[in-house]
Amino acid sequence: MAVLVTGGAGYIGTHTLVELSAAGYESVVLDNLSNSCETALERVMEITGDNYKFYKGDIADREIYKRIFEENDIDACIHFAGLKSVAESVSFPLHYFQNNIIGSLILVEELFKRNVKKLIFSSSATVYGEPAFVPITEDCPKGEIPSPYGKTKSMIEEMLMDIAKADREFSCALLRYFNPIGAHESGRIGEDPNDIPNNLMPYITQVAVGRLPRLRVFGDDYDTRDGSGVRDYIHVTDLADGHVKALQNMKKGVSVYNLGTGNGTSVLEMVKAFQEANGVDVPYYITDRRPGDVGECYCSAAKAEKELGWKATRDINKMCEDAWNWQKNNPNGYR
Repeated sequence: MAVLVTGGAGYIGTHTLVELSAAGYESVVLDNLSNSCETALERVMEITGDNYKFYKGDIADREIYKRIFEENDIDACIHFAGLKSVAESVSFPLHYFQNNIIGSLILVEELFKRNVKKLIFSSSATVYGEPAFVPITEDCPKGEIPSPYGKTKSMIEEMLMDIAKADREFSCALLRYFNPIGAHESGRIGEDPNDIPNNLMPYITQVAVGRLPRLRVFGDDYDTRDGSGVRDYIHVTDLADGHVKALQNMKKGVSVYNLGTGNGTSVLEMVKAFQEANGVDVPYYITDRRPGDVGECYCSAAKAEKELGWKATRDINKMCEDAWNWQKNNPNGYR
């Protein structure tokens, strides 16, 4: 039996492939390479010693599923594939709704045609919008979600919940994770955005390595301890392990889990931590708030610890060290 991993050549997908291999799972990868590359998969195979069947294609392409299911015995799916930029989604909402929602619907339809009814969905803390309280638990009501990206995640969650009500054989885990950063400790795989990064850590590392002149800090007037936005940063390897634990503990119906450390770190605190951990200067400047961002967002991950036996173990220092180890050894990413 194998696990179909959509978006498996991406940042979180590749790290999850490593952890799946370590847990003894066989993986099959579907990725259109719009924000990833085959080199990342080659490096995963170097790390694990495993060979992965790779299918280049889109989750909305029904024809590619015929090949995948004819050639593989798929038992479950981990669904990462999707567009993920908050800022870009504000400018191109139609593109995000089409790609993320319609693509996910087609994926689930094709899985159900083959009686594959175990799904782990890569959701996001953005579904909480401006959170009603922090730390955020899974019972926190969804507020007004400020970005089309976040809305696609919430809509897909609602779709999966309705499907589970209609089909009692459906097992689905919605993993609402917070802010993944860091890289595999080998330095062979890491985050490699195509353009100017939308996420904080690759922006920091690209400034540190000289690819970008200065870091933009979006806003210093939030109601936080230093005015910059506060987030719950989690090491990508811890996050990947959360997907394995969810797969090992699948149960009928929909289960929702926050994956984070439970600690909030501000943008300016992260810059300082990175500089201290690696002895590298990161010049920055303050600019206006970014559309779609909220001031403070961090979680309680107690439910995942209780039900899945999962807990993040790597601290901010380790996240910064591994992120820099990746970037300094791959100054141009995979290119």
